[in-house]
Amino acid sequence: MLAMEKETLKAPHYLITGGKPLRGEVVVSGAKNAVTKMVITSLLTTDLCTLRNVPLLGDLYLTLKLCEGLGSYTHLDGNILSVRTTDICETTLSSAVGVLNRIGVLTIGPLLHRCGEVIIPRPGGDRIGPRPIDFHLHGLRQMGAKIVEQNGHYHCSAPKPLQGTTIKLPFPSVMATENFLITACLARGVTVIENAAIEPEIIDLIKLLQKMGAIIELKVDRRIVVESVDRLHGAQHTLLSDRMEAASLAVAAYLTKGNVYLRRAQQDTLLTFLNTLSKMKLDFEVDDEGIRFIGKDEPPPAVALETDVHPGFMTDWQQPFTILLTQAQGMSVIHETIYEDRFGYTTALHKMGAHIGLYTKCLGEVPCRFREKQHLHSCVVRGPTPLTGTRLTIPDIRAGCSYILASLCAEGNSEVYGIEHIERGYEKLDAKLRSLGAQIERVSEDERAD
Repeated sequence: MLAMEKETLKAPHYLITGGKPLRGEVVVSGAKNAVTKMVITSLLTTDLCTLRNVPLLGDLYLTLKLCEGLGSYTHLDGNILSVRTTDICETTLSSAVGVLNRIGVLTIGPLLHRCGEVIIPRPGGDRIGPRPIDFHLHGLRQMGAKIVEQNGHYHCSAPKPLQGTTIKLPFPSVMATENFLITACLARGVTVIENAAIEPEIIDLIKLLQKMGAIIELKVDRRIVVESVDRLHGAQHTLLSDRMEAASLAVAAYLTKGNVYLRRAQQDTLLTFLNTLSKMKLDFEVDDEGIRFIGKDEPPPAVALETDVHPGFMTDWQQPFTILLTQAQGMSVIHETIYEDRFGYTTALHKMGAHIGLYTKCLGEVPCRFREKQHLHSCVVRGPTPLTGTRLTIPDIRAGCSYILASLCAEGNSEVYGIEHIERGYEKLDAKLRSLGAQIERVSEDERAD
């Protein structure tokens, strides 16, 4: 155990000194939750697809490596990505890449359309509770795919062309909706996705698919109707901005009592987030180019909030908001309705001085899948509480960002390990924070040796 701890301390990490107000301007990157799906979408055509405003982060590089293994040509020029897959040369996804996240499951539709078969490893992902792909497999089988699990892999085939069908999702899963959108465009007939997710990243994916020649209609009752076409062609598309990065940097401005302008922050994707800030009497200013977030000396009032599918409060905003609520006046409540195990990161915050209690009861009004189950999915935060720097190890992307935010407003120094999670999901977050005045240093083993 001691040897493992010593090895961890050698790993790259951030050294953060808290208490520095953030001031200045940064540009919000393209959406992490959109870019990987769009790269996979390019597999539907033999033509060139060009994506702009591409965030340069670990998940993108993993997806490019996956597609290159299948036969794709890829080229990055700054934040412009070109992808072309003239021929598929391999129908078995590399286990070394495929198990690292769940993106491989999205390749099933494109490869079945083009090759009639594909083998993918059972996917992995962040440690925020089980995220099974049952919804995906059930819908793909409805469309005619034959899927058999053997030795940790899914063997998928399509003896006949995939067919349009009606797929009713038990829950508005974002990734399952994206999977069926990608697959349905070339499936014969009409596909109806009922109880579909309608997040901004999904709308952006629909915009790309429409540019490629797809026919997709959004209905008012969470139904998406896809009419098949014979082929899709290449397209150019500029990604929407990352609403999670925007929210994280906004919270950092409030926590440090700073003043930060986020260029390319998009009001339409942040409406619920901004409404919550208004309820807490926090100041922001919106213009045509971005949003300014203005901190103040007095603590904001406590608030009760619940995560929900879009247009509700985004589950990925929950972690940074929890840090913000440690500095709010009074008792705040958070009810997490999307993932059943997303408060595990709060244990480390206790070491920093936060007062956070977790509960199995639903402390809210949103209908919840976890009601009367023994999941710690409700949280009560008492504030304001001064935080003290400490050593932290990141368990997943979003929790990792919350640790960085906590360290920025804490007294003293913090060492944050497991930064590969941050670099997988955020583009140069430490550099952006430094440009705003944060005292955050990336320390690697080579630098320690120097």
